[in-house]
Formats: sequence, structure tokens, C-alpha cells
Amino acid sequence: MKKTLLLLFICCITATVFSQSPSKQEKPPIDYYKIISAARDTTYVDTTLSIEKKYKFNYLRSDNFELLQFSNVGQTYNSLAYSFDRLNLKPQFVAQSHHFNYKEISDVSYYNVPTPLTELYFKTAYSQGQQLDAFFTVNTSPQFNFSVAYKGVRSLGNYQHILTSTGNFLFTSNYHTKNKRYVARAHVAAQDILNEENGGLTDNSLQLFINNDPEFTDRGRLDVNFENAENKLEGLRFYGDHYYELIGKRDSLAYSILKIGNVISYEDKFFRYNQTSPFKGFGPSYESADLFTKTKLEDFNVQGYATFDNSLIGKITAWTGYNNFNYGYNSVLVLDEGRIPNRIKGSIVEAGASYIKEYRGFQLSGKGAINVTGDFEGNYLQAAAGYNLNDNYNAKASITVHSVAPNFNFLLYQSDYQNYNWKTNLNNVKTQELKFEINTKNFGNASISYTGIDDYAYFGIKENDSTPSPLQANERVDYLKIKAEKDFKYRKFGLKNTLMYQQLLSGENVLNVPQIITRNTLYFEDHFFKKALFLQTGFTFRYFSKYNMNAYDPVLAEFYVQNNQELGGFPLLDVFLSSKIRQTRIFFIYENLATLFGGKSDHFSAPGYPYKDATLRFGLVWNFFL
Repeated sequence: MKKTLLLLFICCITATVFSQSPSKQEKPPIDYYKIISAARDTTYVDTTLSIEKKYKFNYLRSDNFELLQFSNVGQTYNSLAYSFDRLNLKPQFVAQSHHFNYKEISDVSYYNVPTPLTELYFKTAYSQGQQLDAFFTVNTSPQFNFSVAYKGVRSLGNYQHILTSTGNFLFTSNYHTKNKRYVARAHVAAQDILNEENGGLTDNSLQLFINNDPEFTDRGRLDVNFENAENKLEGLRFYGDHYYELIGKRDSLAYSILKIGNVISYEDKFFRYNQTSPFKGFGPSYESADLFTKTKLEDFNVQGYATFDNSLIGKITAWTGYNNFNYGYNSVLVLDEGRIPNRIKGSIVEAGASYIKEYRGFQLSGKGAINVTGDFEGNYLQAAAGYNLNDNYNAKASITVHSVAPNFNFLLYQSDYQNYNWKTNLNNVKTQELKFEINTKNFGNASISYTGIDDYAYFGIKENDSTPSPLQANERVDYLKIKAEKDFKYRKFGLKNTLMYQQLLSGENVLNVPQIITRNTLYFEDHFFKKALFLQTGFTFRYFSKYNMNAYDPVLAEFYVQNNQELGGFPLLDVFLSSKIRQTRIFFIYENLATLFGGKSDHFSAPGYPYKDATLRFGLVWNFFL
């Protein structure tokens, strides 16, 4: 499948490039190369070099300040902080720890460009591997655009049996009529994320690692719990939406616009775990060899909506939607204790509305939705108000109330391991969040959020058990998060700081986070060779305080709460040299330099899973404007 998609990608690029006729016109301005988000917000291609670009030069292509990477690229991340801003009305799929690199509908962008645009991302991996993200888009006419992208990673890793192999193929298209009254867009996404699993280091190897034994600097010599398991997340999605403008009255003083639209999507996902022989640490198994579990979800959504946008009233959108889902396994499990079904099948009818209005400098917005009928109850309501004092100061406050059922693997799960089979009847997770943000040009940015959660669902180990189970908190969780950012510049030197403070006012036994997270980058920047080269060099220091770090379970591909082992409190130091030549950004990064200074090695991404060692990484991001 990967080879077929890659061949299609190459053919599309080749055919389009060679069909372009040479142009003697001047190159279009950079802001003509537009990026339209799923929410229809528009930005443009940015080829500048900055510290923010360095932060995003990673496997996820996003700032991972609140995440802690495992030792190999393509593996999962442990969460150092949490955001509860996803407003879903039904459970999510299993293996959420493998979804960091999985593109959802809201992650897909569309494009409008005056000339063909290509972006190539490359970065070295760990031990026999590399990562590549290739993207191409073109407007075949002013009305029609398509894009093709493929992101692939393969990395052996430094420890035994942690190979990763991932592929994300994405095709998008968008079209509008010349008068722009009819607009349509669509995408196809095919994604697979494969991870070999080793269960972490054995107890003996953990001591050798912690003591920094010089005979085991070759991490492949350290024993792991098993070398015969892997899991894989795979998904195929088809998506389309379009609208037609029924009324479009516009003049210099006022406007009234009425649109009707439709959204439709279908997604087929599966997660499988296979292991050639059982591991005793996961408890007894039904099979003595060739353990195999496959979890599937078929998800169909259709929605109709109407939008009225008026210069006096504001923008009002109302919608109704239908969702049909089929989650589960091929067979029913019959036990002495009872029967575990194989399916959760059903449908949901939802209704919702949103509102946006600018009034005397305030940006007012709100949205809400509810499951009117169906197999799951769910609802959310969100209101926000922002204010721009001037170009240097703006503030925003928001409140969110959300109720949704726990994810599918909390409700039903099957496995060849006996301890990993359950059917539960958990309550909806009810979340309330109050958030305030302020952004200033001279004094930095700050945000504070308070989140209260009733019936919080999590994975944890029950008393006298050794493997995780789905649990629901009896007490309320109250979570405070404060984040501040401030940059200092002096001539050609800069210091970029990010600091986060977190506190559990209640529920500290079910939601584990470090109290302090900090990231500080000291750098030098200047132009050279008559401004043909722009260079940034410096170091980035990261630190988070010790806390009961969540443990990782490879059977579920989920993290679970443990309160027996505090980890963290170690410095992370990266040294970097970045440069920009025309539209190319080149990066050299020496990661985790602090591990070279000897002493005990206490760098862990999760209990039993060491953090990455000191490594020199190279990569680039290259934009072609044809």
C-alpha cells in the first residue's frame, strides 16, 4: 500500500511539474501562497527561520513543550500537561498514545497558490533510519487546487526491538466557482503507525542503565522484557464538505449572506496487537502462542448546516448531524463470570449552533451541541470573549462545559491476555474549564486555566492486580495550569523563556503532572555573506520537576496512572546551529547533551523506558516555488 501511494504521489508531481509552462512574470508575493485550515482560517506559507521553527522541527512538526518523547522517533510521547479542549460528542477510538501523529479532520489544511509549491522535510533518525515529509500543491486553475503529501518514518532505535515504521498519505482538493457562491473541498487520508514493543528494560538492565555502566553504552546490549510483540494503528478516511451561497448582499457599509452546506465523512480504523508468545508480566493468556487482537471502528458522519452572516447581527450557524458507528471484535467472549460482547454498534443524532460577532473591539463567540437521540449522551457549551486594546495588547476569556462518554476501550475491550477483557458501564466524563489568556508585545504572553472534572476516566492498577484496568475517579479532579512566555533581545542575542506551573487541587492520585516545566533558549543570530545566509545558534534547556510519571502499557497502547515511582527532575540540554539560505532552513542539533557529563543516568520517558541518549541530528526544510 505504501509503495502504491508513494508512486501515485510521484506521478502526480511529475505530471504537473512538466505541464507547467515557463513564466517570465515576477514571482508572486509570499502571502499569495495561502493555507486554509479546517475551520477556514487563512494564513500563508512562512519560509522564515526562528526559534519557534526550531521548536517545531520534530517528528510531529509542532511544538512539543508539554510532551516527553520516548527514545526512538515514531514512538509515543508521555504527557507532561493536559488540555481538555477537544469537544467530541461520542467516545474516541483505542490506542490514544499512538494518535499523536494521526491526522484528524481538524488537522487537515487546504491550499490556494499562484504557482506550484513543494516542501521537503528531512531529519535523521536513530540507528538505521530517517524521516521524510514531502508535500506538493498546485492550482490547475484559479478555482481548483489539489495537494498531495506523504510523511514517512522508519527508525531502528538504539534499544532492542523498538523499530518504528509510520506512513501518512494525504490528498486534498478544493474548488470554488468564479463568483465564489459555491465552494467544495475534500480529502483522503491513509495512515499507518507500526511500533515494535519490548515492554521496557528488565530489572537488571535498569540498574545497569541507572549506574551508567560503561560496558552498556551500546544500548542494544541491555536486556528488554520481550522481543516478540508489535502493535499497529491504521486508518483510512474519506471526507468532503461543500456549501452554496443562497443570498449574498454586499456593499461598502453592510452585508447579509446566507449559506447552506453539507459535510460527509467515513473512516475505517483498526488497531492490532500481536505477540508470538505470552509475557508473564501481563498475566495468564488464553493462547500459548501467536497472540493476536484486532480492534475495529467504522465511523460514518453526515451533517447539514445553514449559516447567516449579517454585519449587524453577526454570524450564526446551525446544524444537525447523524453518526453511525460500529466498534469491536469478531467474536463474543464467554467466561465463567459472564459474557463479554464483541460489538458496540449504534447511531447518534446531534444538533448544534455557533455564533461569532465583533462588537466595539470585542470578539464574541459561542458554540454548543447536544446528542438529541442515540446510544450515547453527550453535550458541550463554550463561550468566549476577546478584546484588542491596540496592536500591542489583547486578552481573551473562555468557559467550556462538556459531557461525553469515556473512550471505547474503557467501555469494551478484548485480548488474548485474560486480564485485558472487560465490558463496563461507566458514567459520562463531565468537564468544566475556565481559561484566561493575555498577549502583549512588550511583557510577554500568559494564560491560566482551571479545569474541574467529575467522573474522570483513567487506566490504573487495582489493588492486588498487576495490569491496568479502566477506572473512574470517585472524587472530583481540580486542575490548575499557568503558563507564561517572555522573550528578551539584546543586539544579536536573545533569550526565549517558557514557564509552566501546575497544581492538582484535588484528584492528585488519578491525574499526575509535574509541578514545574520550563524551557529556556539562549541564542545568537546574525546575517552573513551580504545577507545571503541567516544563522541562529545557541542552546535550549528543558526541565520538569519530579512526579509520579504515568506508565506505558503496550497491549493497550495507553498510559496508565502509577503512584509508586517518582521520575523526572533531570535537565535536558540541546545545542543547535540553524541557518537559512533562500527558502531552505538547515538544522544541526546535538540532543540531550547533559547525559555526556557522567554520574547516574536517571533520564526516563516512563517507568522502565529510558529517554533518548545524546545524539547529533541533522535535517532541513526546503520550499520550492516553481
